[in-house]
Amino acid sequence: MTTGPQKITSYAWAVVALLWPVVLLNYLDRQMVSSIRSSIRADIPSIANDQDFGTLMAVFMWVYAFLSPVGGFLADKFNRRWMVIGSLFVWSAVTWATGHAQTYSQMLTLRALMGISEAFYIPAALALIADFHTGGTRARAIGIHQSGIYVGLALGGVGGYIAQTSSWRNCFTWFGAAGVIYSVVLMLALREGGRQATAKVPIRIGETCRALWSQPAFWILVVYFTLPAIAGWVTKNWLPTYLADTFQLKQGPAGLSATGYIQIASFVGVLLGGVVADGWMRRTQRGRIYTSALGVLLLVPALLGLGYAGSLGVAIFAMILFGLGWGFFDCNNMPILCQIARPEHRATGYGFMNLVSISVGAGATVVLGWMRDQHIPFSIAFAVSAAVALLSALLILFLKPRPASAESIL
Repeated sequence: MTTGPQKITSYAWAVVALLWPVVLLNYLDRQMVSSIRSSIRADIPSIANDQDFGTLMAVFMWVYAFLSPVGGFLADKFNRRWMVIGSLFVWSAVTWATGHAQTYSQMLTLRALMGISEAFYIPAALALIADFHTGGTRARAIGIHQSGIYVGLALGGVGGYIAQTSSWRNCFTWFGAAGVIYSVVLMLALREGGRQATAKVPIRIGETCRALWSQPAFWILVVYFTLPAIAGWVTKNWLPTYLADTFQLKQGPAGLSATGYIQIASFVGVLLGGVVADGWMRRTQRGRIYTSALGVLLLVPALLGLGYAGSLGVAIFAMILFGLGWGFFDCNNMPILCQIARPEHRATGYGFMNLVSISVGAGATVVLGWMRDQHIPFSIAFAVSAAVALLSALLILFLKPRPASAESIL
C-alpha cells in the first residue's frame, strides 16, 4: 500500500512495452492450432478424427490448468524476470518443434510441453508490472499488457492464410523462432522490479490455500470464473470450424473471421469495461461485480445468435457482441479477486481460478469434438453455453466483497 504519489520512471513503461509482444506471442502460439485444423489433419493422418484433434487442444489446457497455481505461487516467491524469460524461451522452442512434428503422439507431447511452459508466464508478468507501477498507473499498465492477448488471438487466425499459401509448418517455425530470439532481447533489456528491496512476509503454500479456500466468496468467484469460460474455450477452439462448415468458408477466411471480430471487440470491451467499472465503483463497492455480470449477460444473446445464425452477417454481429461482453468480464476478474484476497495471495488465487476454469473448458472442448463425430449440431453446444452464462451472471451477485481499502482499489 502506498502512502502518497510515487514517481513512475520511464523504464516502468518500458517494462510494459517489453512484455506486450510476449503476451501477444503467448496467445498467438496457442491459438494457431485451431485456425489450421484442416491442414494439420491432412498432413498427419494419425490424427484420426475430430475427437483426437479436440484432445490435442485439450491436453494443452489441462497441463496449463494444473500448473497455473504452481506458477502463481512461484510468482509470489522468486525472481519474476527469469520466470518470464524462461517461459518465453521454452514455449517458443516448443512452438518451433511443433512445426516439425510428424505423428499424433508427437503433437500431443509438444502441446503438453507448451502447457507446462506457458503456465508460468502470466502470474510472473503481472506481478513484475505491478512492482514497477504503483498507485494510479498500475491498472492502466496491466490493461495495456492484457490488450496484447486479444491482438495475439486475432493474429492467430492469420495461420490459415499462411497454411494456404505455403505450409502450416511454417506458422509454427517462424513464430517459434521469433519468440526464441525475443527471449534474448529480454535477457538484455528486462530488469527485476523493486520487490526484493522491500521486506516481505514469508509465503507458505498451506497458509495461502487456507486463506483463499476458507472464504465462501472465493468459491463463488472460482465457479463464476469457470462457467463463462466454457463458452470462451468453445469459441476459441471450435469457432473456425463452425464458420467454415456453416457458411462454406475456406480455412483462411474462417480462421480470421473467428478470431478477428471477437478479439477486436474484446479489445474495445476490456478498455470500456475498465472505465465503466471504475466509474461504478465510485457509487458502490459492487461496481466491478455489476460491470462483470453485465458483460456475461451480453454473452447469452451472442451465443444464441451464433448457434442459430441464418447468415454470416448475423454471425458477425453475434461475434462482436460476444467480444464486447467478454471484455467486460475479462478485465474485472482480477480486480474482483483483489476485493476478497490479500495481496500476497492473489497470484496463487488467480492460478487456482485458472486450474478449475481451464480444466472444465478442456473437457468441453473434447466433448464438442465428440459431438461433431456424432453429427450433433453446434447449435446445441451454443445454447447450453448460453444457459450456463446466464446462471453465472446470477451467481456473482451473491459475492460479498471486503470493505473498501486503499490496497483493494490499486
